[in-house]
Amino acid sequence: MIDPAKFARLLVGYCLEVERDQQVVLRSTTLAAPLLLELQREVLERDAWPFLRVELPGQTASYYEHARDFHLDGYAPLAFDEAKKAASSLAIQAPENTRALAGVDPEKLRRSSLGRQPIRQQALKRRWCLSVWPTEALAQEAGLSLARFDAMLEQALFLDQPDPVVAWAGLRRFQADLIERVKGARQIRIESDRTDLTLEVKGRTWVNSDGKRNMPSGEIFTGPLETSANGRIFFDIPSSPAGVHVSGVTLEFRDGVVVEASAEQGDDHLQRALATDDGARRLGELGIGTNFGIQRPSGMILLDEKIGGTVHLALGRSYPETGGKNESALHWDLICDLRKGGRLTADGEVLQENGRFTGM
Repeated sequence: MIDPAKFARLLVGYCLEVERDQQVVLRSTTLAAPLLLELQREVLERDAWPFLRVELPGQTASYYEHARDFHLDGYAPLAFDEAKKAASSLAIQAPENTRALAGVDPEKLRRSSLGRQPIRQQALKRRWCLSVWPTEALAQEAGLSLARFDAMLEQALFLDQPDPVVAWAGLRRFQADLIERVKGARQIRIESDRTDLTLEVKGRTWVNSDGKRNMPSGEIFTGPLETSANGRIFFDIPSSPAGVHVSGVTLEFRDGVVVEASAEQGDDHLQRALATDDGARRLGELGIGTNFGIQRPSGMILLDEKIGGTVHLALGRSYPETGGKNESALHWDLICDLRKGGRLTADGEVLQENGRFTGM
């Protein structure tokens, strides 16, 4: 079972590296109370200032039900000030209901995403981290009991190791070696069932995602050239953005733009997402999963995109540190499993075959 005190030490010390007098925003739901209390203690013991932002059951759905137009299309100045002044922020996913927003008008969600974009951009300039706390809803989504989901998450976080920080340092070194192999490459090719896609990455920066921003993490990622994607890709791991189940997504790209798109489930949501704005039909991210502590999909993008032996592509917004230039209110990671017959190559060199890295 996950020890909230051990988890809090990892998040506050390793992920956020909280220092004296810093203001730290901590967000989650009431279900993460054991972790939030330990996080508060850790921040206080570092002589910093914790600010807890705790969401009530049904709060977000109720907000969209009663919000006026100006609430959807804008943002509260205080929210922007908090994003600007906080030294760091930590968001813990701990939902009571993973489908809580499934009944919300998708147009409201789209407008709110666009309206709050300045806050999101400001927050990205500061230290931030996204993590998860086990709940019954997440366990159900994964098709597991709460105890088994808790154990799976503990392993994914390396909290089952005597010293999680040492374990994350080991993964960082592995990923650094992988970046050495791809950083000079011009073209990445993804091949698998119903998939043959090429992307150009020359001149872009690869980021070593070692748990500082996502916890758990375990990926290297970059921003592909915006006009470079050509071919077709099938995403066989489902996702549930905004509480809508989407699976069996096929995208066809021509010169960087999605020209055909379909989903076996959730196709309406896929089409609406692609219509978010001009940047939603282009890619903002290419990621390669390296966390072999995660061995099965859970229904959570935060976990599933890190599975060792997978790759993921994000529709929409790029991360500026990669050199990516795509702008969008959308950032949706879609995951392709290469563990059964897949191949990943860089300028023709095989990096990964059937989900296993070669030469490492």
